[in-house]
Amino acid sequence: MKAEADAAVKQDDRGWIVRILDQSGASEGDDDVVEEVKGFLDLAHANAFARAYVRDSIERCRVPGAADRDVLESWFAFGENAEVVDAGEEGWKSSTELDDFVSSPATPMERDWRALDPRRLVSDEELAGPPDEDNQDDDEDDEAFVTEIIRRRQQKQ
Repeated sequence: MKAEADAAVKQDDRGWIVRILDQSGASEGDDDVVEEVKGFLDLAHANAFARAYVRDSIERCRVPGAADRDVLESWFAFGENAEVVDAGEEGWKSSTELDDFVSSPATPMERDWRALDPRRLVSDEELAGPPDEDNQDDDEDDEAFVTEIIRRRQQKQ
């Protein structure tokens, strides 16, 4: 239980990292690393991203009418794999699901790694937008506006 709890929490200050690997060997260097996606808040998030990323890569290698073996060979030749860095046995591994992935096409939701990408996460501050120039809350502005409308209507009656 302790190991699972430790794995679920944020990995040091930088969060969990998913490493994207080029299966074709065409990437620069000997390690086949295309990029490292950083900032996953917990292991489950990193695992879900890695799984969806590989699922999408396999689907991009699938051609209509291709046999399972052809899809797998195409993925090993041209696709991209993903692994969660330093996750050990708790990290998602493509090898555990490759046969299922190639035998059954993915739904758009199963392939949507972009929705899970931590680089797209938006903070509360960004959602709130820039600060008001008059340093008043929008709620206060709304209340003043409504009060003014009510006052004007009462004056007309």
